[in-house]
Parts: sequence; C-alpha cells; structure tokens
Amino acid sequence: MLDGRWRSGSDKVLQPVGAGLAKAGVTADALTVVGLGCSVATAMLIASGHLHWAVLGVILTGVPDLLDGSVARNSGKAGPRGAFFDSVCDRVSDVVLLGGVAWYFGRDSSRLPVLALAVAGISMLISYERAKAESLGFQAKGGLLERAERLVLLGIGLAFNILVPVMWLMLVLGSITAVQRFVMVWRQASVPAGHDPVTRRFGTSRRARHADPDPVDGRPRSLSEWWETARPAALAERRELRRSRRRTRP
Repeated sequence: MLDGRWRSGSDKVLQPVGAGLAKAGVTADALTVVGLGCSVATAMLIASGHLHWAVLGVILTGVPDLLDGSVARNSGKAGPRGAFFDSVCDRVSDVVLLGGVAWYFGRDSSRLPVLALAVAGISMLISYERAKAESLGFQAKGGLLERAERLVLLGIGLAFNILVPVMWLMLVLGSITAVQRFVMVWRQASVPAGHDPVTRRFGTSRRARHADPDPVDGRPRSLSEWWETARPAALAERRELRRSRRRTRP
C-alpha cells in the first residue's frame, strides 16, 4: 500500500542522492548487502532486548532498499540480475528480523515465538504470490501489508515496546493481504486468453459482436473488414457504374 502510493514520490526526492552515490562508485548490490547487514545487526539488538537501538537499525535497514533502485538506474546497471539479488536479500532480511523477534519472545514465553514465526510465514507467502504471479504474466502488487508496512509496524512496536500487539496486527493484515493477492491473480487467470478488458468486464464486446471469424485463421476481423465482405454486391456494382459514367462524360 505504502509502496504503491509513496514509492514514486520518494524516488523523486531520493533521485539526487542516488545519482551522487552512483557517481561516487557505490553500486546497487553494495547497498543491498549493507541493508542485509543492518537487518542482521538489528535482529541481534532485538534478540538481546535493546529495542530502542533496534529502531535505528530498522531505519538503516530500510534506507538502502529505497536507494538501490535509484543507484542502479543512474549507473546504467539496472537489470534482472540486480532485481533478483535485491528480492532474495529482502526475503532473508525479513526472516532474520522476525527471527530476532522470536528469540526475544522466547525469553519470557514458549508460545510467543510461534507468533513471530507465523508472521514470517505469511510474509513469505505474500512475496511468493507476487513472484509467482509475475512469472505467469499476471500482476499481484498492492495489499494492506507490503514490506514497507512491515518495517514501519516493526519500528513502532520496538519504539513503544508493544511487539506482541504489533505482531498480532501484522498477522491479521498479512492474512488479508495474502487473500487479496490470491483473489487478484485468480480473477486475472480466469479470463480466457485473447479477451480484451471490455470483454472481461461486460461480456462480449461491441467490436466482437460485429465481427466474423476470419476464414483463414479464425480470428475476428475488424468492423471495416466485415463490412467490405458483408455489404451487398449490388452496392459495389452501383458505385462502379457511377464511376464509369463519370469517365465517359464529355
């Protein structure tokens, strides 16, 4: 949700920073590794009970994720390899952070770590739904709990020492997001191949209703092609007769 609404604005604000880092020789992959290292350090702070310091660690974990795309574009090295590396590191970072929360919960309860692991599981499901949908040619972005929201809520839970309520909230919102993405992809996958958006939403489109299958490949012809083949032969003869009369006039 936040990624879809604010990402473009934040990219414009951070564009000069990304350009400066690219000129300085900083690579997008290096920023991704730095973000992953910050998440490991943050998880250690959480596990040891230093929650307020961990808030700073969450911020430092999120900043490289905002900058690596801009650096990649400005350096001319944006591509699928970098996107794949960044996505994998983000998933590892999420698991490490929530693993730190589970370790912290384990100091006082034997059951609360399961809550953190459940949040980690639903987070992986959300990411998997998007990755699988895009590999099949569908779109599965959006939802109530994307990675930006997870980091924000985790930071709030650490800052006010309310990790348990925040974990429950993340589990509920994450479950809703997983259902949202499932329904989104299910609807896209249920549309027959070759149908345009008008056909998908309102049934047979007007263009399809006025078109006949092509006798060669079975595809519908355009309306003009249909009219050329369907109009009466007498109309064509009349036009040809008028043209011949005009040519024979003195």
